[in-house]
Amino acid sequence: MLDEIDLDEEQLFVYRTLLTLSAAGAAELAEGVRLPIERVELILDALERRGLAARRAAEPDLLVASPPTLAFRPLLAERERRLAQAHGLLGELSDLYREGAALRHAPDVVDVVRGADAVRQRIGQLQAAATERVDVFVLSDVALMDSAANSEEDRALARGVEYRVVVETEVLERPGFLDAAREAYAHGEEVRVLPSLPTRLFIVDRELALLPTYSRSEGNVTGALLVHPSGLRDLLTAMFEQYWRISTALVDAAMENREAEQGVDRALLKLLMLGMTDSAAASQLGISVRTVQRRVAELMDHAGVSTRLQLGAAAVRLGWV
Repeated sequence: MLDEIDLDEEQLFVYRTLLTLSAAGAAELAEGVRLPIERVELILDALERRGLAARRAAEPDLLVASPPTLAFRPLLAERERRLAQAHGLLGELSDLYREGAALRHAPDVVDVVRGADAVRQRIGQLQAAATERVDVFVLSDVALMDSAANSEEDRALARGVEYRVVVETEVLERPGFLDAAREAYAHGEEVRVLPSLPTRLFIVDRELALLPTYSRSEGNVTGALLVHPSGLRDLLTAMFEQYWRISTALVDAAMENREAEQGVDRALLKLLMLGMTDSAAASQLGISVRTVQRRVAELMDHAGVSTRLQLGAAAVRLGWV
């Protein structure tokens, strides 16, 4: 907002204060805003240059604030004019892109992105451009981008973009993953789980798909394929939908992790049925591995079964999960 009116926080604070006064000098304002008088004098000079303040003719040491509607209207009108020009240019460029897309040959529907840094940059750009939904496959063997560093995802969720994320079971063992998934769920991100996935994948607004490529010998991401609207993009979208339908929702187990003791067994069963190890389940639930093993043995005894596989079936049949 401050960028739109071309003011920093201190300048806006001084202008707000000046609006409450009939007139004031630098010394009075400095005392009111608790800033050094030298700094206030520089701010007043800046406000005067922008037409936000004016000096009294009879008392040039005193300044009065210009009315906000008078001061900001020309600035905002200029910004709106530039924004309208930008939208017009965007429409023109989009038309050119569609015309070019219609002429694409099969090899042209795919752009090659080289290098891990370039892939991360492109993922950020795609998320920044998203308006409706981002679909993601996450593999367990390497994290392309740490969730804490993915600020574009936070911004996208904040503006209402929906996220659907399918992760491999081993991803659940990353420290704090379930807590992060539970928090993200409240902002519009749903996480589901499958034992394994065929590839990493990002699909944005069902328009563009990004396939990061991975070198198992080098152990890192080496690049990506950016897939434009085409039959290949449609195939990737259909693949995601298929895996999404057969995946298991994570949020129920995640939201129960911190419930009272009677809910721990339900959460434990769900985590084990998702394929987590005793150690990983214990870490996520905040209990010991010995407690996990004891509770599993007690549940098996209560259900009258002798194996964990039978326990999973009994848990579903008895309505425990």
